[in-house]
Amino acid sequence: MTLYVSALHLDAHACRQLRITDGYSLHRVVYSLYDDVRSEQQKQGSVPSGIQWADKGGDSRGRKILMMADRPPHEPQAGCLETRLLSDSFLSHSCYRFSVCLNPTRRHAQTGKQSAITGRAAILSWFCQRAEGWGFNVDPRQVQVESINILKMHMSPERIITLQQATVSGRLTVSHTENFRKSFMQGIGRARAFGCGLLQIVPQLEYQFFDE
Repeated sequence: MTLYVSALHLDAHACRQLRITDGYSLHRVVYSLYDDVRSEQQKQGSVPSGIQWADKGGDSRGRKILMMADRPPHEPQAGCLETRLLSDSFLSHSCYRFSVCLNPTRRHAQTGKQSAITGRAAILSWFCQRAEGWGFNVDPRQVQVESINILKMHMSPERIITLQQATVSGRLTVSHTENFRKSFMQGIGRARAFGCGLLQIVPQLEYQFFDE
């Protein structure tokens, strides 16, 4: 599968022009850049959109948004867009440095409802337990929860969604190639439409894990 990696740079003027005020407005801007190639049946069946993104933040001067999709984006109404194709060999390595913004939750066995996992230690434990299912192993000593934020999104004047985001970073070792490729291409965890789940990875030589 061909993957397109993009960076959208928005200065303060572009943020005002695109009416970026919260996480939902960022979602709106990102999804407006891509054609929705799914059928109505696929949408109802929760088929992935093929779009991932992560807000890298910024300051009063602007912000940067990373995006990855199985199709190229359109030119934005405002801001500067850079796009490149991901090389075929990028996922052929066994070790990577990574960073990922996640929405850590746990499903209640009786009610089936999702509840947020709170606290750095609990989030780290949850991540390490889930890693194998995503196709990689992590050493808890080489992983850290960098930040925990609460994101409020105004879906409508009457509807506000509150979402917890935790940024986790460290090093990983691929344990199951196909599962890892799927995790990278589709994202991991929940709330992927709202900027969670994009595995931002950089290949690492294996010996670097033991030379430090």
